[in-house]
Amino acid sequence: MKRNIVIAAVTAAALIGGGTATALATTGDDDPGTTRQSDVRDRDDDARGAADDRADDDADDRDDSRGHDRDDRDDDRDDDARASAAKVTAAEAVAAALKEAPGTAVSAELDEEDGDDDGDDRERAVWEVDVLAGDGTWHSVRIDPGTGKVLGSETDDEDDTDEVRAALKGTSVDAAEAAKAAAGRGTVTSVELDEDGYRGDGVAAWEVETTPSGKGEQDWRVDLKSGKVTADRSHHSDSDDADDSGSDDD
Repeated sequence: MKRNIVIAAVTAAALIGGGTATALATTGDDDPGTTRQSDVRDRDDDARGAADDRADDDADDRDDSRGHDRDDRDDDRDDDARASAAKVTAAEAVAAALKEAPGTAVSAELDEEDGDDDGDDRERAVWEVDVLAGDGTWHSVRIDPGTGKVLGSETDDEDDTDEVRAALKGTSVDAAEAAKAAAGRGTVTSVELDEDGYRGDGVAAWEVETTPSGKGEQDWRVDLKSGKVTADRSHHSDSDDADDSGSDDD
């Protein structure tokens, strides 16, 4: 009799314990339906987030493109403004610089510099002319584009002296003459010796930039011996027009 009571008690305890464990196990499992719905929501959120990121990137790209276009237009307007304000031509600036520092003019550029030492912080246009002297010394001469007055000169250190001399050896067209040859295409804002040639072909030439009114910057090449002017396609400029085969000037 006692043994039957004990067995009954053990069986009851086992049933109670098993039921409790089963209940706990069942309670601890996630509802499959709930899990699947959560996964779908997460995937939707990820997709929307990725789409938003792509939209933001596209908007940023459009803003950057518009910004570059505005910068280009601003640069063109600045070039036009400097060119229209300059009373001294590139050829005249070269001549003035050579009086200050005799030698060979290798480049001349109409650029901007900070204000003077009298407290005027405004930027102003200035011709910067690089001259290679006979003794191998380089000089950078600044010329006022309104008056032709020498604003200052300083000595520069350059490492391409031999290349420049080799490129100019036996040539007959100097920087001033190159500027005059290209002047019919617009106001010359820069003339510079390209000793390496078009895409490194070794055929040296003068590179000249002009600013026709309302057309932006255009690029030209002037032959060192003949003075022939041709469009410079290496800069992918807008100057590839019907006249881009070039013609002899002056």
